[in-house]
Amino acid sequence: MPSRGRPRNFSREEALKSAMEIFWDKGFDNTSLADLTRVMGLNPPSLYAAFGSKAKLFLEAVDLYGRTDGAGIWEFLDSAPTAKEAVHDLLRRSAENFTQWPEPRGCMVVLSAPQMEGGDAAVCDDLKARRLQKQAALQHRLERGVAEGDLPQGTACDDIAAYVTSIQHGMSIHARDGASRQTLMAIADCCAAGWDAMVDASSRKI
Repeated sequence: MPSRGRPRNFSREEALKSAMEIFWDKGFDNTSLADLTRVMGLNPPSLYAAFGSKAKLFLEAVDLYGRTDGAGIWEFLDSAPTAKEAVHDLLRRSAENFTQWPEPRGCMVVLSAPQMEGGDAAVCDDLKARRLQKQAALQHRLERGVAEGDLPQGTACDDIAAYVTSIQHGMSIHARDGASRQTLMAIADCCAAGWDAMVDASSRKI
């Protein structure tokens, strides 16, 4: 028997998708309970019964984003023949992904985070961990490049990983501001064009 106040044709996945889209568009802080109940077709008691809290709903929505709209950006990272190709592909896939819909645009994990000051600490910590996990994956790929002789010994893989993820996050903001796919692709290509200089500048004497 359906819970009181919950539509008989309630689809948890569809409701979660609607929540994902509005969180992605407005961000955690600016998405109100009224926004959520409107787009999800649930009243507040049913929403809380199904998802627990706004924070838990948001994190489920981020998980859904990672499995759907956000999927594919990092797929080529490990299989790319060289570290340079891995980074170039990562940024070009980001350019495509961030502009695949008229709205919302950009990366949900980057753009929907609550303000650290006065925000939900658990949500902030979770999103920070997700971002750092991706940066660590990139660093690991670069370190593999050093081990395989693709990158010189002494390359500061941590610095390059931080730089590239900063570029990616900036592309996300540009996408939200209306930048075209062509513009974001140009950013990715510029990063690739400066690869050798970036690696040289990052090198550390052993």
